Amino acid sequence: MAAIPAVDSMASVHSSYAQEKEIYEWRIYTLTADKTELDDFYQQVLIPAYSTFNIAVGAFTLYKKEEQEKRFYLFVYPNITTYHKVKKEIWKNESFRKAAQPFYNTSAVNPVYTEFETFLCEAFDGIPKLSKPDKNRTVFEFRNYKSPNEEANQRKVHMFNVDEMAVFDKVGINPVCYGEVLAGPRMPSLIYLTWYKDIDTRNEAWKKFGEHPDWLRIKVLPEYANTATDNKNTLLSPMPYSQI
Repeated sequence: MAAIPAVDSMASVHSSYAQEKEIYEWRIYTLTADKTELDDFYQQVLIPAYSTFNIAVGAFTLYKKEEQEKRFYLFVYPNITTYHKVKKEIWKNESFRKAAQPFYNTSAVNPVYTEFETFLCEAFDGIPKLSKPDKNRTVFEFRNYKSPNEEANQRKVHMFNVDEMAVFDKVGINPVCYGEVLAGPRMPSLIYLTWYKDIDTRNEAWKKFGEHPDWLRIKVLPEYANTATDNKNTLLSPMPYSQI
C-alpha cells in the first residue's frame, strides 16, 4: 500500500478553508395521512423562529403525487459555526418553545411522519453561496449522487467544480445549491438542487445537456470514471410558504 504523502505546511491546509462556504441541512419527511400538521408547524412556528437567526428555509413537496406524501426542507446556514449555534439556541427561545409545544404534544400521540431523513452538506467551491431562483419557478430537481467510496466522491465533486456545472449553465439547468454530504443516510454522496420555469423547460434543458459536446467529452475522461454509481433524482414543487 502506498504511503500517504506528508503535508508541506499548515498554510497549505488552511488555504482550502480560506473561502467560507454555506452549510445546507436537508430534512426529508415521509408523511402520514394528515399532512397539514407539519405544514402548519413549519409555516407558522419553525420557519419564523429560524428567520430570527436570518436562516432561510426552502419548503418543497413532490411534483407528482405519490402514494406516500413527502416534504423536503432546505435550511441555509452561512457557515458551520452558525449551524451549531442555531441548533442549540433555538431550544433556549421561550417564544419558540411555547408556540411549538402544541405540535410536539399532538404529534407524540399521533405521529405526522413515518420517516425523517436528514443530510448535512457543505457547499461546493464552485458555488459557495446559494443562488436564489426566479419567482416564476415551478419545478425544482433534487439529485443525490452516491459514490462507491470517498475517493470517488471527491473526484465527482471535482468534476462538478471544474467541468460539469459550466455545462449546466450553458444549457439552462439553473443552480440553487450544490453540496458535498458531510453526514447522512447515503454516504459518501453529494446533493444538488436546480430549478426550472416549468417541466417542459426542464426536459429540454436535460436533453441539451445529454447532447452537448462538452458533456460528451467530459463523461468519458478516465479521471471521472466510476465517480457516481447510484443516482436518485426527485422532482419537487415549492410550497406557498417556501423562502427559496
